Amino acid sequence: MSEEDRYVFTAEWYDPNAALQRRYQLLYYPKDGSVEMYDVKSHRVFLRRTKYDMLHKEDFYVGNKINVFSRQLHLVDYGDQYTARKIGSKKEKTLAMIKPDAVSKLGSIIEAVIDSGFTITKAKMVSLSRAEAMDFYSEHQAKSFFTDLINFMTSGPIVAMEIIGDDAVSAWRKLLGPTNCTVARSESPQSVRARFGTDGTKNAAHGSDSNASAARPERIFDASIHTNKLELEFFFPSSGGRGPKNTARYTQCACCIIKPHAVAEGLTGKIINHILDAGFEISALQMFTMEKANAEEFYEVYKGVVAEYTEMVVELCSGPCIAMEIQATDAPKSFREFSGPADPEIARHLRPRTLRAQFGKNKVKNAVHCTDLPEDAVLEVQYFFKILDS
Repeated sequence: MSEEDRYVFTAEWYDPNAALQRRYQLLYYPKDGSVEMYDVKSHRVFLRRTKYDMLHKEDFYVGNKINVFSRQLHLVDYGDQYTARKIGSKKEKTLAMIKPDAVSKLGSIIEAVIDSGFTITKAKMVSLSRAEAMDFYSEHQAKSFFTDLINFMTSGPIVAMEIIGDDAVSAWRKLLGPTNCTVARSESPQSVRARFGTDGTKNAAHGSDSNASAARPERIFDASIHTNKLELEFFFPSSGGRGPKNTARYTQCACCIIKPHAVAEGLTGKIINHILDAGFEISALQMFTMEKANAEEFYEVYKGVVAEYTEMVVELCSGPCIAMEIQATDAPKSFREFSGPADPEIARHLRPRTLRAQFGKNKVKNAVHCTDLPEDAVLEVQYFFKILDS
């Protein structure tokens, strides 16, 4: 097998039984989608080369969490120069932030992000306090528009996303278009700001600016990468700190989860659009990668009740999912009706306009989980936005 035919990563897995962080060499063969694993400490084969259809080449980059036979592996490094050169050289992460004026267009903006080849690796709806907004925009403090900017950025929820792609910093800024939306409409009519923005401040979205850190004392040789790291760290702290808090309300709500298969198929934006177009409000949103134990706990009410329980658990921890708090009059009942029957085949016959009819594949991969019983609604929302988010 030539070197060109496989990618090598260092992967870590937390073994809850032994309370140990285990380290593996993980090999991925794109030709047939097979994986192989070696235990670094014992120098032994941990998993013989096995075809694994749930993983794709796009899933393999440093920092990602992938599931291999229900084990959540964290890819912490490239395993050889070839892999680093082939996969790592152009891949960048950047912050994509949807401003208060465009949160109602969230689905369409996510569609634009995915259609442009980016992968969304983190996402969270938050509310900024005045102090947080002033901290985030500190480089604009002396400018005349600063007060208006702070008032605007604290006027409603925003959605922060970490996106990854080739040359992501410049590619996302190109997709955003010029800062002033009027200029964007004439110069770059397909850009995010041209389509969804209003003016120079209410311009739909934010991207890390390559010049923004030039005046900061901790400037390093590549200002754009440095600013990028600072801004991503602000919303998604890696050191265990807390970023801005989520927007969950825990009243008159239902829980909706866009399942990992639908996220992987690029359906997130379309599903969100359907929810918003139907008049529901998304009052909280966050991307989670579930551990098996969490998936089992969340679905415990279905254990022994539905035949698909085990498969449902496997699906929920097979990759990132999007959890949402949905607001509406009698939210659990109305949103459950909107989601449709659990079996998409039945849904397509009886209720063809429902979410599961349009985006589901089978009873396990049925696009979304929704709250079934009204008394579970707040508990389900709390499970994600209070327990897992802490």
